[in-house]
Amino acid sequence: MPKPLTDQDKRKQISVRGLAGVENVSDLKTNFNRHLHFTLVKDRNVATKRDYYFALANTVRDHLVGRWIRTQQHYYEKDPKRVYYLSLEFYMGRTLQNTMVNLALENACDEATYQVRDGSALGHSWTLTSFSGLFKLMKLYNHDNRQVEEADDWLRYGNPWEKARPEYMRPVHFYGRVEHTPEGVKWVDTQVVLALPYDTPVPGYRNNVVNTMRLWSAKAPCDFNLKDFNVGGYIQAVLDRNLAENISRVLYPNDNFFEGKELRLKQEYFVVAATLQDIVRRFKSSKFGSTEVVRVDLSTLPDKVAIQLNDTHPAMAIPELMRILLDTEHQKWEKAWDICTRTCAYTNHTVLPEALERWPTDLLQNLLPRHLEIIYEINRRHLERIAKLYPGDHDRLRRMSLVEEGDQKKINMAHLCIVGSHAVNGVARIHSDILKATLFKDFYEVDPHKFQNKTNGITPRRWLVMCNPGLAEVIAERIGEDYIRDLDQLKKLLAFVDDDSLIHDIAKVKQENKLKFSAYLEEHYKVKINPNSMFDVQVKRIHEYKRQLLNCLHIITLYNRIQKEPNKNWTPRTIMIGGKAAPGYHTAKLIIRLITAIGEIVNHDTVVGDRLKVIFLENYKVTLAEKIIPASDLSEQISTAGTEASGTGNMKFMLNGALTIGTMDGANVEMAEEAGEENLFIFGMRVDDVDAMDKSGYDAMDYYNRIPELKQAMDQIAGGFFSPDQHDLFKDIVNMLLHHDRFKVFADYEAYIKCQEKVSALYKNPKEWTKMVIHNIAGCGKFSSDRTISQYAREIWGMEPSLERIPAPDDPLLVDVDYTCSNPCPAT
Repeated sequence: MPKPLTDQDKRKQISVRGLAGVENVSDLKTNFNRHLHFTLVKDRNVATKRDYYFALANTVRDHLVGRWIRTQQHYYEKDPKRVYYLSLEFYMGRTLQNTMVNLALENACDEATYQVRDGSALGHSWTLTSFSGLFKLMKLYNHDNRQVEEADDWLRYGNPWEKARPEYMRPVHFYGRVEHTPEGVKWVDTQVVLALPYDTPVPGYRNNVVNTMRLWSAKAPCDFNLKDFNVGGYIQAVLDRNLAENISRVLYPNDNFFEGKELRLKQEYFVVAATLQDIVRRFKSSKFGSTEVVRVDLSTLPDKVAIQLNDTHPAMAIPELMRILLDTEHQKWEKAWDICTRTCAYTNHTVLPEALERWPTDLLQNLLPRHLEIIYEINRRHLERIAKLYPGDHDRLRRMSLVEEGDQKKINMAHLCIVGSHAVNGVARIHSDILKATLFKDFYEVDPHKFQNKTNGITPRRWLVMCNPGLAEVIAERIGEDYIRDLDQLKKLLAFVDDDSLIHDIAKVKQENKLKFSAYLEEHYKVKINPNSMFDVQVKRIHEYKRQLLNCLHIITLYNRIQKEPNKNWTPRTIMIGGKAAPGYHTAKLIIRLITAIGEIVNHDTVVGDRLKVIFLENYKVTLAEKIIPASDLSEQISTAGTEASGTGNMKFMLNGALTIGTMDGANVEMAEEAGEENLFIFGMRVDDVDAMDKSGYDAMDYYNRIPELKQAMDQIAGGFFSPDQHDLFKDIVNMLLHHDRFKVFADYEAYIKCQEKVSALYKNPKEWTKMVIHNIAGCGKFSSDRTISQYAREIWGMEPSLERIPAPDDPLLVDVDYTCSNPCPAT
C-alpha cells in the first residue's frame, strides 16, 4: 500500500504552482516576522497557532493590496459595465490557501513557514473556519445521534481578510408610512438602521485582478438621547440598539422550505437597500476618460450596471430600484420600469413550490409600505398586458398575478423577479426546461425570449489545484498546465485513457488521498476504517428530495446480505453521509438520527467487520469537502428526477476522480453527455417517468409488499432494530415513506440496488475502474465556472468577458496611487 507524501516530500516536488524562489522565501519570512511582532505584538515564545495563522494571512494579504487598489483604479479609469451579484449565500471556503494559489505564492509560503519554524509543520492546517457570508453561519454537529445547533462565532478573533468601509455606511429604512403630496411621494416616520460595509478581496488566477465581495453589517444609529439617559431610559435605548443590530446576527438557513419571518424579510431588504444605494453612488461618481463628470441622470444605468438576483432572496431589489427612480430621481413610471427591467436579471435555483418565497402583504404593509404600493402598481400594469394578450382568460390572470389571493394575501416573489427582469435562467439544462414547461410555463409563453439556461460550474483552482494537488500534478505532466485556465483541455486526457502509467498514477493519487482522509477520520471521529474499501460518499444538505433515505435503505440491504452470506467475497465499503438540516426541519433531523443509528449497529457488528462501515460526517462545510471529495471513489447523486436544480458537488466529485451513481437529474444529465453515459452509473426513473407516475398514482405499499429486501429493511427501521432503546423513534420516517412520500424512494429502490451491484463488481477491477475515472475527468471541461460566467456575461449582462491582465505593481507591497484626481477612490 503506498504511503501518503509528507509535507517535506511535497516541497521537493515541482508543482504546477511553480518553484519557490529564494528571494520570495526570504521576503516572506521577513514580512511574517514583521506582522507577528508589529501587527500582533507577539514573539515566538508566546505566539499561538492562531497568531501564526494571522501573521501568515497578513503577509499574504500584503501581496493582494497593491493589486486590489490597482484593479479599482483600472475600473475607475476605464469605466466598464459592472456586475453586481446579489446573494444572501456565499460559501467561500478558506481564503488563505486559495489566495496563495491564485497569486502563485503557495510553494514560497510553504517553504518560508517551514524555515521559520525550523522544520515543524506550520501552515494551512491551522487556517480557521472562514465562512464568508452576509450573516453568521449556524454550526451544526452531531451529538447522541442528534443534530444540535450552536452559533458559530467566526468573527470572535477578527478576520484578516476583510476591510471595514465606514465612510460608505448607508441608512436603511423600515416601517413608517407613505405620504402622497403634489411634490411627490415620501416615505416618512421610518426606523433607520445603518449598513456598514466590509470588503473582502477576491483574487483572480494570476492575472493581478482583485475584485471585491462586499458584506453588510447592521449598526444602530449613533445618536443618543441624554434626556432619556437622565430619566432612566438608558437600558431601553441599549435594548433598542441590539434589536436593530440583530438583523445581521443570524442568517436564516436555506432549507428549501420558505418561512415568512419578519427578520428574514428585514435581512433581505437590508442587503438590497444598502447595495442599491452603493450602486447608485458608484454609478454617479464614475469617470469618463480624462475628465471627471458626475452622472445626474440614471437613464444610462443599464449600460453600466447589471444586477443579478440570486434566487428570490434579493427580489426586493426590483421595487427598491423603482422607489429610487420614482421618488428620489423623479423618473416617470415608464422610463423607470425600462431602466429597472434592463438592469435586473433573475436566476432560479429550485423547482420545489414550497421553497418559493411568498411574503404576506400585511407584513410588507407594516415593514415596507412604499414597496408594497410599487408592487401593486407593477402587478396592475402586468395584468393589463396579460389581459390584452389573453382576453377573457381569468384563470391565466390568477396564475400569473404577483398577488396571490386566499386566506392570506401574499406576494409571489418569483413572479416579481420574472416580470421585473430581462432574463430568467435555470442552472442546468433539464432544470431550465422544467421551468419553461411547468413552474413558469405561463410566463414562458408570454416572453419566451427571457428564458435561458446557464449550467452551473465550479472553479478548478479551488476544487482541483488547491484541494487535490497530486491529481493536478499528474494531469499537468500529461497535458501541460494551461487546463487550469481552460478546463476544456482536459479532453486531451482521452488520448491517455489506455496508458498504464497514467492509470497507475491516478490510482496512486486516489489511494494517497484515501490514506490521508482515513487518518483524519481516525483522529477526529475516533473510527478506524479500511483505506482499501470503496469510499462511497453522499454529502449535501439533508433534505427529503436528495433522498439520503434511499442510501440508508441500500446500507441496510447490504448489511442484511453480509449477515446472510458472511463468507461471500464482498466489496468492502465505507459509506459516508454528511450534511446539515435546517434547524426547524423535523424530518431532515430525523434522517440524521437514522443514519447515525444505522452506523451504531453496523460498525459494531463483528460479523460485518471492516467490510461495511457507516459514518455521518458532522458539521459538513467547504473545508471538510476539500478533504473528502479528493478521497472519494463513489459520488451519490440520487435525487428524484426533476427535483435537483443542478448541483455542483456532483461536478467536484467528477473532477476529482470519483465515479457517479445517480439519477438523470440536474447537471447529472450533462455530465453523462460529456463523459459518456456508460461511464456513469445511471439508474431509476427519468423526469417523464416521474410525471407519468404523478398522474397514475404512486403506491409505496405495492413496492413494500412486493420486494422482500425492502420490506425487511423497513420492518427493521419500524421495529426498533436500529433504535433498541426507543422502538418507535423513526415512526414518522416510516409513515412518510409508506404513505406520503413525494419523492418516491421505493420506486427507485430496485434499480438503485442493482446499480450498486454493478458498482461493487467494477470496483474489483481497479484498471477498468480507473479508466472510467479518466473518462470522467476528461469530460469535466464544461463544468468550469469560467465557462458559466462567460455565458452570463455575453448572454445576460451584454458584455464581453475581459481577458485583459492588469499590470502588477513593481512592488506588490507599495502602490502608486493616482492622487491627481480630486477623488481617487470613489468607485471602491
